[in-house]
Amino acid sequence: MESKKSPRDKWITIFGRKPVLEALDDPSLSVAKIVIADNATGGSLHEILRAADRTGTPVERATASRVKWLAGNGKHDQGVVADVNAPRMTPLEEFVRERGKRPTNVFLLDGVTNPGNVGMILRTATGAGFDGVILPRAGTPHVGPLVIKASAGIAFQAPIVNTSTAKVAVDVLKTAGYHVYGLSARSRDSLFKTELEPRAVYVLGGETNGITVQTDSDLQIPLHAGVESLNVAVAAAVVAFEVTNR
Repeated sequence: MESKKSPRDKWITIFGRKPVLEALDDPSLSVAKIVIADNATGGSLHEILRAADRTGTPVERATASRVKWLAGNGKHDQGVVADVNAPRMTPLEEFVRERGKRPTNVFLLDGVTNPGNVGMILRTATGAGFDGVILPRAGTPHVGPLVIKASAGIAFQAPIVNTSTAKVAVDVLKTAGYHVYGLSARSRDSLFKTELEPRAVYVLGGETNGITVQTDSDLQIPLHAGVESLNVAVAAAVVAFEVTNR
């Protein structure tokens, strides 16, 4: 197993005044804390402070450089970041331990770099009832405003599983008895005709390099009329609903 649970396994950090204010005004979300740059000013900041007071959300002050570091984005933080509780987010080792021997289906994103694709996959997997979406810290975008927007806000409730790399995830899951399927147009085994293992991880390769980890077997989504491949988020939707509707 890998690392101990960190604060980033409990919260999704958002930045920018409008996203933070929207999170405070959303009754379905729980904002753990807000950090404001000590040089931040303006009417929108007063709105955030009033909303924080109304909701009982702790507010901290920090240097502008600290806020930029927390946001991970030096251009668009606008002097404000917030940690939003993500109740279904968990580190990989804890996820595997909690699932035990129960039937479990998860996606593993292997180099999926487009935030829009990541957000749509989170939304689809959550809607289809998948047990988890593994987001390696190396090679996958931070779950920030672009991912959240593409998920239509579902990212906060999504079953996100954190790990360091896709390879680490595969090693941990194989040791725990999961079957690792890759989605590949070169495979001769159709997703729709293959008997699927009850505890499985479905690897979605990146937009540029495809799958880089070692799989147990590969599956294809049959396509017609010369279509070579599907967008990774579309492929995830096909897999998610096929698997959960078996």
